[in-house]
Amino acid sequence: MDLREGDAEALPFASASFDYVLSAIGVMFTADHTRAARELVRVCRPGGRIGLACWTPTGFVGEMLRTVARHVPPPPAAQPPTRWGHEATVRELLGDEVTDVRYEPTAVRQVFRSPEQFAEHFLTYYGPTHRAASALPPEGRAALRSDLAALAAARNRADDGTVATDWEYALISATRAA
Repeated sequence: MDLREGDAEALPFASASFDYVLSAIGVMFTADHTRAARELVRVCRPGGRIGLACWTPTGFVGEMLRTVARHVPPPPAAQPPTRWGHEATVRELLGDEVTDVRYEPTAVRQVFRSPEQFAEHFLTYYGPTHRAASALPPEGRAALRSDLAALAAARNRADDGTVATDWEYALISATRAA
């Protein structure tokens, strides 16, 4: 198998280059969703498959991204990445050149030692929260950390002192029309 990567809004590949075009929690973060979707379809050969995994707007990560946006608003032209977690939106984005669109919401459970460890992990390692936190003064970063820890505590499903949260995402697949 040959895996390749490229700018999702301007893929450096010829049209109909790939049997499979995949994005796992990636293309949803582009600035221009329509352009990125057109690129996914363009580089997929007729009869090929497009596969996506995208956070849903109502799931834990969708709520986390809204929490971050309360502290650091996204750029004015930015579209919410969780739009890709709506079935109707993805069908619209992929357009008429695809068939057999399948949408399956599912979840993955993530476990952290504590709400505070969850917050620190995301402020340090997860791009959107790390970038937002870096733009804040120390008191703003502390407030964001507190809100993230509160979110983890509120959505906790564990009863053993750890934090276990279920992160909903959508698995989406489509076939490029012949």
